[in-house]
Parts: sequence; structure tokens; C-alpha cells
Amino acid sequence: MELEKKTEELASHYKSIIELLGENTEREGLLKTPTRVAKAMQVLTRGYEMDAHKVLTDALFKEDYSQMVIVKDIDFFSLCEHHMLPMYGKVHVAYIPNGYITGLSKIARVVDIYSHRLQVQERMTLQIRKCIEETLHPLGVMVVVEAKHMCMQMRGVEKQNSVTTTSEFSGAFEQAKTRQEFMNLIHH
Repeated sequence: MELEKKTEELASHYKSIIELLGENTEREGLLKTPTRVAKAMQVLTRGYEMDAHKVLTDALFKEDYSQMVIVKDIDFFSLCEHHMLPMYGKVHVAYIPNGYITGLSKIARVVDIYSHRLQVQERMTLQIRKCIEETLHPLGVMVVVEAKHMCMQMRGVEKQNSVTTTSEFSGAFEQAKTRQEFMNLIHH
């Protein structure tokens, strides 16, 4: 669907939602809100339009390096699929190359692609790990995601300081010693 038409259609739905909430969409402050929200949602969900595997293969290099490569503290913002409220935090990724490496920024791009979809933290963690594993075929991959969820902070239990941590690992990271080395490196 053409971008402009998609924006108009989304804006129409957001206008209806605002009206159902009891607001006057003809009020000055709300006149352009449906269109602004439609455009914002397209940015927040742009990951559906991107191929994370292609991002990695576009910067794939033959290299005999076989030690841990870590990209840590990758900021992310996503929308919880249950309430469509933000979740945000940091992602830490490690992989042990098996003949090939990828550009370091590409790891952060993979995080962006999966976080710019309606998500649950557990699935996002798995998707990042699987993408790196399936594309680079490394000796191992580990992903740790630390996030705050606005659905827990703004509504429901209203716990402001809770942080949810998820992890996914494969290959060499099945060994407790290797996992511990990664955890030590990301927290120092």
C-alpha cells in the first residue's frame, strides 16, 4: 500500500479512537493528532518492512577471528503487543565467529529491526539470536535484553523501578564458563 494512503487510513482510525475516548477531534490541539499518531506508528513499526538477515549479509566479511565479539548497551524502544505501550532498555549481543564477521553497526540494526515491531521481550530476544545464528553460522550467540515496560509502570501493578531481563544463547554459550565471561564483560 502506498505510504500516503496508508497514513490517511491509519489517521482515520485514530480519529475514530480519539472520538470514542470522548474528545472533540475538531479542537485546535487535536486537529492534526490523528495524522501525527499515524506517522509515529509507522516509524515505531518500521521493522516489518526490513529484512534483518539481509542487513547482516550486506556487511559479511571472511575473517579468521574466533574470539567473542560483543556489542553491548544497544538502546532500544519497542511497543508491547499486549497494550501497545512502550518498552525500552538495552540489548547486549555476543557471537563467536566461525570464519565470518559482520559490521558491528549491523548488530545494532538487527536489534532496531526486531524492536520496531509489536513485541514481547522474550520473542524479540529469541529473534535477534536466531537471526545472527542463521545468518553468520557462528560458534555461538548470546543475547541479553534488559527492559522497562510502561505497561507495568503506567497501568496495572504500577511498579516504576522493575526491570525485566531475558536471555537467549546457543553453541559455545551453552557452557556456563563462556556465558559467565559474557555476563562479566557486559556488566563491567
